[in-house]
Amino acid sequence: MSTASDLEAELEKIKIDISSIDRAIHRLTKKKESLISRKAAINRHLLDKASEELANQDWKRCDHPWSDKVKDTLKTKFKMDKFRPQQLSVINAVMSGQDCILLMPTGGGKSLCYQLPAMVLDGITLVVSPLVSLMEDQIMAMEALNLPATLLNASSSREHVNHVHKEMTTKNPSIKLLYVTPEKLAKSKRFMSKLEKMYQMGLFSLLAIDEVHCCSQWGHDFRTDYKFLGIMKRQFPKVPILGLTATATSSVIQDVQSILSIQGCLVLKASFNRPNLKYEVVCKSSCEKDNVSELEDLLKNRFNGLSGIIYCFSVKNCEETASELRKRGVAARAYHAQLDAKARSSVHKSWTSNSTQVIVATVAFGMGIDKPDVRFVIHHSMPKSMENFYQESGRAGRDDNPASCILFYRFADMFRQSTMVFTEQKGLDNLYAMVAYCLDFSTCRRALIAQHFGEHWDSQDCNKMCDHCDQVGSHEVKSKNIAREYKCIVNIIEHASSIDERLTSQKLIEAWQGKGPPKLRISGQLSTSLSRESCERIIALLILESYLKEEFHFTPYSTISYINIGTRLLPSDQELMFPMSLIKVKNDVSNNGTVASDKIIKSPSMKVPSTKIKESLKNSNSTSSSETKELVLSPKKSSHASSSSSSSSLKIKKSSVSDKNTKKSVKSKEKFKKFTKNGITSKQAFKSSPKKTVLPSKESSKSEIILSDDDSFERKPKKKLKVDEKTLHEEINICDESDEDKTVKDYLKFDDYDVFPHKSQLAQKQKVQMIVVSDSE
Repeated sequence: MSTASDLEAELEKIKIDISSIDRAIHRLTKKKESLISRKAAINRHLLDKASEELANQDWKRCDHPWSDKVKDTLKTKFKMDKFRPQQLSVINAVMSGQDCILLMPTGGGKSLCYQLPAMVLDGITLVVSPLVSLMEDQIMAMEALNLPATLLNASSSREHVNHVHKEMTTKNPSIKLLYVTPEKLAKSKRFMSKLEKMYQMGLFSLLAIDEVHCCSQWGHDFRTDYKFLGIMKRQFPKVPILGLTATATSSVIQDVQSILSIQGCLVLKASFNRPNLKYEVVCKSSCEKDNVSELEDLLKNRFNGLSGIIYCFSVKNCEETASELRKRGVAARAYHAQLDAKARSSVHKSWTSNSTQVIVATVAFGMGIDKPDVRFVIHHSMPKSMENFYQESGRAGRDDNPASCILFYRFADMFRQSTMVFTEQKGLDNLYAMVAYCLDFSTCRRALIAQHFGEHWDSQDCNKMCDHCDQVGSHEVKSKNIAREYKCIVNIIEHASSIDERLTSQKLIEAWQGKGPPKLRISGQLSTSLSRESCERIIALLILESYLKEEFHFTPYSTISYINIGTRLLPSDQELMFPMSLIKVKNDVSNNGTVASDKIIKSPSMKVPSTKIKESLKNSNSTSSSETKELVLSPKKSSHASSSSSSSSLKIKKSSVSDKNTKKSVKSKEKFKKFTKNGITSKQAFKSSPKKTVLPSKESSKSEIILSDDDSFERKPKKKLKVDEKTLHEEINICDESDEDKTVKDYLKFDDYDVFPHKSQLAQKQKVQMIVVSDSE
């Protein structure tokens, strides 16, 4: 009998053997995975090669047995003289029995690629389409051409269903095109049995799948019932399949081929470029009234009397925008999924008949819309993906005449959308691609769109039909090293985490700007002087580059996006250069070498100065170089201010280069010395004066700050002004219409006396000299 020590030795040996087997299994599993991956890659390569060989064939030939009939049908039944790009190639492929996937931009004429073969082929063409409204539009178009087509959906009467089923099994059916939804195929066994009989009789001529990207879970409009179409090739192997889409990436196309069991099929692509569409991107205001006013201006001037679509984020935004536009005299009506069918139809007909100028809609409107004279499509908020944006904007200019596609965005759109798409496959990736498109300051918009869909585009061919190419040579991108800002953000996030607080983008920005709950602020860390738009831009860019990330948490009523530190970390000695603004550089230098204010344009990171400031700067360009240029900014009125201080103003004087050694500058310097010599510090000045007054003298509640290019002045006075931390955070307002909540610290950085955070607007990166004088002197 074995002793305990023998059993223990045997047990140890078994453990060693098991460990050895585990290692072998792990090694073999890894090898198997590698072989499977290699096998898939080889298969993919062979299929791609087969598809490429098919695509290289001359599908545009006109010597096929069916060519004369196709040409005659185009002219007599569809009233057209010629094909658009790729249409003839697809039709020839279908007529020859080839499976095919067609990528063609919205408005390119996809529907003709199956409608015309349906009229030429014997039997019935089955068209699977995602929306009943889309099918109804197609049926109306077919009826207008006196072509036999019908549809089956949930609202079809029993008599109509019986009639269609009978025609499906008739030797010479009167129906040539039959439209159904994917749900009809997936859920109606009776209909599938009729399809099998139709196939056995040789009457099933073609299966056309519109919006075929809906098959793929990687697509932007995945629908579960589309996956049922995967059995169609197995059930009806001799029926050619034509998949059509306007928006699909290469990975989506590969997934679709696999799902439909048509790997290696012919893939034809029309260019994604729509040369008649002009693409523009605009960062919109945080004030909704201003945004509606901008829409009103566009509709009454640039697009006066022209037909168009405005896409909004939600039903509420849609209704409010349409209502406000009507109050302002614009013929606008809302369209969304919460309207009943009768109301939607009424709005649609009113718009197509041009009784309504503009439809203000959610994404529920548009798929299959075939109004040719749409002159503009405006996105009033950021779409959730490039695919959605391209498809929706493509509803403009279907008559090939010039049309505009304008995208208005705010960074808040990003966080509203992210809470809705983060559960989708690739949902966040698609959204961030859309954000990157908006944040780009220089790349041709067409090149960005083409790149997203795997197409090469030479921006030289844009012909100034996007906002970037339209201003090539006249603008330049200004980048900023935001390493310091990034570290401040990380500090705030870490501090919040230490006290068990989560930060939304809004809370993060407030803490960064020294606002919001005091517990979120970090002692000893100065708040940023950047505008809210610049803060939002930096946060968005950091998220796109993975320095920050979004995390999502559910509440009983909503989903909330919180900002946390990302997967990438920045070394302490490394710069982080990000594009922050766009400025004009052509013919924008005034006599004194500074950028003229009327040359400064609005960009996502800049606010245009108030009217007073702009007018003053314009006037200053025409004044003599020996004269001092002056701007007057009235402080925001406050109930705490005394009557004497309520009429005070902050004067900003700009001395020209030729003023360097004038008596006025010398006198101002002497006044400054006299002021500081008397021992009055800025801290005392703040304490002894009303809240609104900025650095006053003893004699007056008014003060002046001289902006000078005079390098003969000391960069910092010998006796440095002392300003305590408490004073810096006092709300001392300066009345720039767009910056009414700024504090003195936002405008004056006491390290180098830069004046105003938007230096590209006013000071244009000039270092300035602080000189405090009194009006009495």
